[in-house]
Amino acid sequence: MTQGFNTRAIHAGQEPDPTTGSVVPPLYQTSTFAQDGIGVLRNGYEYGRGTNPTRDSLQTQLAALEGGDFGFSFASGLAAEDALIRALLVPGDHIVMGNDVYGGTYRLINRVLSVWGISNAAVDMADDGAVRAAVAAGGAGGATRMIWVETPSNPMMKITDIAALAQIAREAGALLVVDNTFASPYLQNPLALGADVVVHSTTKYIGGHSDASGGAIVLSDAAMAEKIGFVQFAVGAVSAPMEAWLTTRGLKTLGVRMDRHSSNAQEIAEWLLTRPEVERVLYPGLPDHPGHELAARQMKRFGGMISVQFKGGEAAARKVAESTHVFTLAESLGGIESLMNYPSEMTHASVKGTELAVPVNLVRLSVGLEDVADLIADLDQALNRL
Repeated sequence: MTQGFNTRAIHAGQEPDPTTGSVVPPLYQTSTFAQDGIGVLRNGYEYGRGTNPTRDSLQTQLAALEGGDFGFSFASGLAAEDALIRALLVPGDHIVMGNDVYGGTYRLINRVLSVWGISNAAVDMADDGAVRAAVAAGGAGGATRMIWVETPSNPMMKITDIAALAQIAREAGALLVVDNTFASPYLQNPLALGADVVVHSTTKYIGGHSDASGGAIVLSDAAMAEKIGFVQFAVGAVSAPMEAWLTTRGLKTLGVRMDRHSSNAQEIAEWLLTRPEVERVLYPGLPDHPGHELAARQMKRFGGMISVQFKGGEAAARKVAESTHVFTLAESLGGIESLMNYPSEMTHASVKGTELAVPVNLVRLSVGLEDVADLIADLDQALNRL
């Protein structure tokens, strides 16, 4: 019998310690392991870069919650993305990605991996025709081998049909990679919708407490997993034991947290619609969002992220971003505390001046778990300053 999400989150990879019976597995804060003879290992453990029981527990959790067979934990989301691309692609291959991907992902693919010989094209993932054309065109050196999408996207909150993209990828002999950071495995399972690989910044909702950085890859193909595992070991950008332990602890409450994030965000998004200072509210839970019906089909709820555009332009957006008290002006997202971000100069500064540039009148809200009345009051006083 397949267990429910919250049961898996609490128990997958979390067997009580066999020596003491501790219901919380120990933190193995070690870099190396004693051998019983030359090459005679205890349970396969040799060196921390290769394997660590704490990281193994997290990787089991990640795979179980995304419905995959293999999970890999890295030091950051970008470390995971870099390892994935280097493991599965070769110089000359081509990536088609959304024209609203996270700025760090764009920088990695367009500036770092381009030197290695990976070409790319950025297109509107909601336009099947544009995606098919970009995939068919390939790059200067070779064919399209990977389609990369975020849904919901950061920070424009676009929703992409994962199943439709999976079909396009299969027809082209390409892999579909879905960045599931904004939704989390509680709200959306891309592998079940046809994706080949899921990536996460576990720093965000999976860890959930703004106290541990990390990244993850989940998939079910054994041959690809072997390649990723080799790169993980050979390059070494693995999550440290403490980060893995903290992420595991946070992951156990992901379901209840995402329910609260989603309900708070829904109420705030609806309140923002009543404000005359607001030009546009980007939240898939609103009926007028272009991706609302699709999000309702492929997501359990609509998540905790909202982007807001202001009629007063850049000056208004900056004023609001610097005027809140409960919302903290900071990078990142997905923690229990509410955060405010001005993407044009913060998380997405690396795409400023490109086709991926974020509107200057936009702020991004990561809605936390505080009392929603306090969050609305905080936004109200900030908007009143306009």
